[in-house]
Amino acid sequence: MVDAFSPSQAPAAGRVWAVGPLMRAVADTLAARFNPVAVRGEISGFSRAASGHCYFALKDETGQVRCALFRRAAEQLTFNPRDGQLVEARGKLDVYGARGELQLIVESLQPAGQGALFEQFLRLKAQLEAEGLFEAARKRPLPAQPRSIGVVTSLGAAALRDVVTALRRRVPHLPVVIYPASVQGAQAPSELRAALQSAYSRHAETGESEVLLLVRGGGSLEDLWSFNDPELVRLMARAPMPVVCGVGHETDFTLADFVADLRAPTPTAAAELCAPAREQRVGELDYLQERLDAGAWSNIDQRGQRLDRLAQRMGRPSSRLHDSAQQLGRLQHRLQGGWMLTTQQRRNRLAVLQTQLPLALRRAMDAQQRRLQRCELSLGLLDPQLVLERGYAFLTDAQGVAVTRAAQAQAGQALTATLADGTLDVRVEPDIQRP
Repeated sequence: MVDAFSPSQAPAAGRVWAVGPLMRAVADTLAARFNPVAVRGEISGFSRAASGHCYFALKDETGQVRCALFRRAAEQLTFNPRDGQLVEARGKLDVYGARGELQLIVESLQPAGQGALFEQFLRLKAQLEAEGLFEAARKRPLPAQPRSIGVVTSLGAAALRDVVTALRRRVPHLPVVIYPASVQGAQAPSELRAALQSAYSRHAETGESEVLLLVRGGGSLEDLWSFNDPELVRLMARAPMPVVCGVGHETDFTLADFVADLRAPTPTAAAELCAPAREQRVGELDYLQERLDAGAWSNIDQRGQRLDRLAQRMGRPSSRLHDSAQQLGRLQHRLQGGWMLTTQQRRNRLAVLQTQLPLALRRAMDAQQRRLQRCELSLGLLDPQLVLERGYAFLTDAQGVAVTRAAQAQAGQALTATLADGTLDVRVEPDIQRP
């Protein structure tokens, strides 16, 4: 059996390769050195198979490369490719081992002249990679049991609904904190950075969001460009918690994918990666319970065997053997009783808590009711009707405006006096001149 090529093992002089491992080694080397790659050339020999897959070659004056455009990517084409057309293909180099041919697995295809944005993407990728932001050594593993999960995305995005649905299904007991931000448009990079800063601050203050999801649905390179912002990538590299990036579909790549601690092919997959299913955890607990039971019974069996060996060494004295057997029975009984007692105590504690919860709720409601009654009493003491009951009156003019000063009234003016039990119409008399 021939081992596959490993970069850590320098190929010895004269080594004989098997064909399959050699093709895999060449494919791995191509992927590490070139992918993702963009190629410009003329289409030659374009054909569409019954399966929906397309096959053709890209060529120029100096060479050509075979290409495969699978049905899923072909369905996204916005034009009809034809022989002789100058195009730009984006994808990954691979080796088709069955024929030993180099081929380009095309993920997107567009007429030439539309690849400037992708060229900018490649330049930014090289720049940030040179800064060490994509190093595998700085990647952190996800927590096995996160206590809370943060999500950075748009509140109106379908990706948010997918993530929340997946988390509710798998870990309904975990709190999920949403940090809203636009995921497309000129304002998206700054809003995404602000959302990340908010998540970092909350994590430093309270430990909230032990893992952070950065998610968005699929789209074109232009639609996902916000996640190629260099400052956003550098900010993600300084995250105090592991970050999972689930932007776009499986074939979409952004610079945020490369800097994240873990890249998920879709937003739903991002949620599933950081949230192990509750059934899995319950199964693990059941497994531990079985191991505990097996360990307890194994301990009992070992003690029984030891007792048998001691009895044989003592020459079978019937009394000692009987006492030892009784002691073994007592120990077994105590072990079983202790196990049952612990289980019963926990059940009793759960029953007490279930009983106390309604009582605590009732007490809280009673306290709120008493507070409401006190507020009603205080409000009643401010009722103007009580003032009128003490002999005061409330004056208003014909327009209903309150008269609170003598200077407001004029001689002969008609007023209305409101008393405790009704109203009186009154008129202002002129001042009487005294001699």
